[in-house]
Amino acid sequence: MIKILSAALIVSWMVCFALILFKHAHQHISSDHVDSGPQKIHHGATPRIGGVPIFVGLLAGFLVMALGEWHFNCWPLMITLLPAWLAGMTEDFTKRVSPFKRLLAAFGAALIGMWLLDARLVRIAIPFVDHWLNSYLLLSAVVTMVAVGGITHAMNIIDGFNGLAGVIVVMILSALAYVSNEVGDVFLFAQCVALIGATIGFLFWNYPRGSIFAGDGGAYLWGVMIAEISVLLIHRNPQVSPWFPLLLVIYPLWETLFSIYRRKIVRGLPVGLPDAIHLHSLIYKRLVRRMVGSKEAVHMIRRNSLTSPYLWALASFSIVPAVFFWNDTKFLLFFAGVFILFYGFLYTMIVRFKVKSWMVVGNKRSGRKKKSTS
Repeated sequence: MIKILSAALIVSWMVCFALILFKHAHQHISSDHVDSGPQKIHHGATPRIGGVPIFVGLLAGFLVMALGEWHFNCWPLMITLLPAWLAGMTEDFTKRVSPFKRLLAAFGAALIGMWLLDARLVRIAIPFVDHWLNSYLLLSAVVTMVAVGGITHAMNIIDGFNGLAGVIVVMILSALAYVSNEVGDVFLFAQCVALIGATIGFLFWNYPRGSIFAGDGGAYLWGVMIAEISVLLIHRNPQVSPWFPLLLVIYPLWETLFSIYRRKIVRGLPVGLPDAIHLHSLIYKRLVRRMVGSKEAVHMIRRNSLTSPYLWALASFSIVPAVFFWNDTKFLLFFAGVFILFYGFLYTMIVRFKVKSWMVVGNKRSGRKKKSTS
């Protein structure tokens, strides 16, 4: 497995390096610029086509699997990923692919996965629903499409700061790899390892300085890959609770559902309208921004990178218990409920400016700086 990890990591690292080195040749069609939208918080024109090195790195891992000692046939999975990845990459280059069209592409990926890999949900640990899912292929297809599309879109929602989504993806994939290994599913274990390698190669350039962004292509590739591995893990291994992968991805999923509620119900705005009041955006504005308080490039980069650890810690509150209780539905449901309550408490506290001083790292030092310069 070291060979798979190394191949994916090195190839991803090298492609990132090439894209950054020659960014002047493609930045007019591939870069995010400062203030290009309410969610853009960075300095300078930055390539947002990290989906390319992540995909190529994953492809390198697949080649090692196919040509090495394992002889895995990974190409059906690669074909499954293509619709969502291509839709994301097209948006990165053209800025003309709506969220709805990208969601349709994720639905298409789910259907291809059902056809080529038999990747479909047939149980959710609710007896009468499980009976229907096994009896009616159409119902199973709809539920699988919603699950794959939801996870894919949710991963794009949290991709807002340097290293935020990438590190959480590595955390989720590590948990999936652990359980795959526990149940003896070597194929899925290898898929996790390959994408972990490709993601780490990208993260070397993405965190902390943000020299390249994952973009929609990278986020959608992460999302659909995690979704397909999760569906296959549940379908192929009945000892794994279907709530295990749900608890792994509950942070991005709940962020998405809460955003829909906040925009549509509370504010009466279109669901697809971007805004800057996601939890990660609020943490940046009301916790991290107070650390530095400057618009200089070096300080903007620092504030951006200091936001992500807050969300890594939040995600660990669901990922860690999921790993411990991967085959126990009752505990998984309990921790899912605890996470939702904790998320709501944290969001409300930040919105109402009731943040505890210990949550603002370096707050005292910033205070002394302001006094000395006034």
